[in-house]
Amino acid sequence: MTTSWAQNATLAAVIVATVLPLLAFAVIFLFTRSRPRLSARLSIGAVTASLGCSLFLLGGHWGMEKPVQFTARWLVSASVEIPFGFLLDPLSLLMLAIVAVISFLVQVYSLGYMAGDPGFSRYYAFMSLFAWAMMNLTVAPTLLQLFIFWELVGLASYLLIGFWIEKFSATQAGKKAFVMTRAGDVAFFLGFLVVLLALGNLSILEINGPRVAELMAPAGLTLAALLIFGGIVGKSAQFPLLTWLPDAMEGPTPVSALLHSATMVAAGVYLFARLFPFFSLSPTAMSVFLAVGTLSMLLASTMAMVSRDIKKIWAYSTISQLGLMIMALAAGGYFAGVFHLTTHAAFKALLFLCSGVFIHLVHTNDIFELSSADCRRFRTPAVCMIVAAAALSGLPPLAGFFSKEAVMAQLAGLANPVWFAAGVVGVFLTAYYTFRLVFVVFIPREEPAETGFRGEEHAHVEEDHASEYRAMAWPLMVLAVLTLILGFLEHPLKGFLEGYSRAAAAHDDGPGIWVTLLPLGMAAAGLGLAWLEFGRKAAPRVGFVDRVPAVHRLFAERWYLDHVYRFLVDRVVDRTISALCFQTDNKVIDGGIDGVSRSTVDTGRFLAFLHTGGIQARMLVTFAVIVFLSLYCFLG
Repeated sequence: MTTSWAQNATLAAVIVATVLPLLAFAVIFLFTRSRPRLSARLSIGAVTASLGCSLFLLGGHWGMEKPVQFTARWLVSASVEIPFGFLLDPLSLLMLAIVAVISFLVQVYSLGYMAGDPGFSRYYAFMSLFAWAMMNLTVAPTLLQLFIFWELVGLASYLLIGFWIEKFSATQAGKKAFVMTRAGDVAFFLGFLVVLLALGNLSILEINGPRVAELMAPAGLTLAALLIFGGIVGKSAQFPLLTWLPDAMEGPTPVSALLHSATMVAAGVYLFARLFPFFSLSPTAMSVFLAVGTLSMLLASTMAMVSRDIKKIWAYSTISQLGLMIMALAAGGYFAGVFHLTTHAAFKALLFLCSGVFIHLVHTNDIFELSSADCRRFRTPAVCMIVAAAALSGLPPLAGFFSKEAVMAQLAGLANPVWFAAGVVGVFLTAYYTFRLVFVVFIPREEPAETGFRGEEHAHVEEDHASEYRAMAWPLMVLAVLTLILGFLEHPLKGFLEGYSRAAAAHDDGPGIWVTLLPLGMAAAGLGLAWLEFGRKAAPRVGFVDRVPAVHRLFAERWYLDHVYRFLVDRVVDRTISALCFQTDNKVIDGGIDGVSRSTVDTGRFLAFLHTGGIQARMLVTFAVIVFLSLYCFLG
């Protein structure tokens, strides 16, 4: 239903939640950049208020049967009206709460991680900008408003990835992320134009409504769905636009936790769920989505198997898990996809933040160098990382087990068993590369290097870093608790999300116990293989992929996708398109103008030749004519 801008608690809460981060960004950027501590307080205070409002909205509308929409006229042109407002339904309320929780915890964690950084205030300004854009994206009632904040999220991501502007690699990574995601966004823009031409408006409720199938031809609907999915491919780093995300790890680790695991890249999956009823009307498009998600999940898993950079391993894992969410949604599993998005936000943010503690204190991203520093001595992040790794691998009773079970049940219900088999292979690979990292980092094979850390846990941290360590530690414990309990909220969340959705998953009963046991057995097999190769005392610490150099090189080079992009840029863009544009500019545009100029000059010279302007010559000719005429008259 649509309500007016009447003052009530719901409207006030959503306005506060979505406006305060913008105010914090403006105040920090304009007035408090020279006062880092005040800037941090403003940013954290704003996101704390947003968190409180989002939880109030979620709790106050738990069990809602109809969406609540607040809209007002924004732009008017003739008979066209463009509204601005908020759409509150189970999906948007849940995503708003996820964004607020992760944003709050990451900003508190950043007090320790970013302490002493010369760009401390600027960092918190950009964090507030991102929180504002992402929260508004989740509650947008129209596809146009969603697209606007979608682009602002991309801008904030660019600013945060390239935050350390003195690092060339960081600025390059920011540009790569910006360009590759914009490539997908062009398709997204064209897609919603197709919808606009067919429906005459971009209301999300209308797009998901029952009349869409009558107003849009099947071919047009499929085209629009595929184009909009292009934006999802770019934002969620799916095949073929997946290589920007590992490079984006050049930014600060809290940025990786916030943007590139739990919220920003999950915006693509959120858009899929947001338009799930619309996408479901095109079986062809859903089949394409399923194939893309499956390919992305498998490719990213293979890349993670050979990487040594701890943040890049989790980045590849993020791509893989986002692919798994898309597989679930494309298979018709609305709840399964959203549920895995929810649990993944907790345990993947936890993995990144735990890694950030080690990186901050040991000053390396290399898992084998971290091993030599004996990271087990940092007990809180070590225990939390193991918990999160088990959740990522789908081990019970952690949240990842329940959400992956829901995804596998959905894939098992498909007529073609290939998709379920691919999912099972993905579970095996996930457990393998996850515990490869865990065993390498936490089971050192040599005497720990002298790092200056002493005694019990807090004594391991130098005095100068003690307060930083405490600021980073307690958000880890909160996320660990969420990782432990979210799985047990499966049934309440399912009832909440599917309460009014006409496109809820049709498969309520699982195909059988084997759907649980087979993936669980494959996860155990992946863990066991990682133990044999990296964990046991006599382990060679060489993976089975490393024994085949050609395959290792293929995975390490990301299946040569970046080489393909470079080839296309060099040969197609630079040597073909750019060369043609250069020739067109030189020969057609400049040549045409030069030709007109030369013709003008030549014409002027010819006319100047005819009109020399010599007065004496003209007088001589005139005198001669007069003389000849006079002689003719007198002598004639």
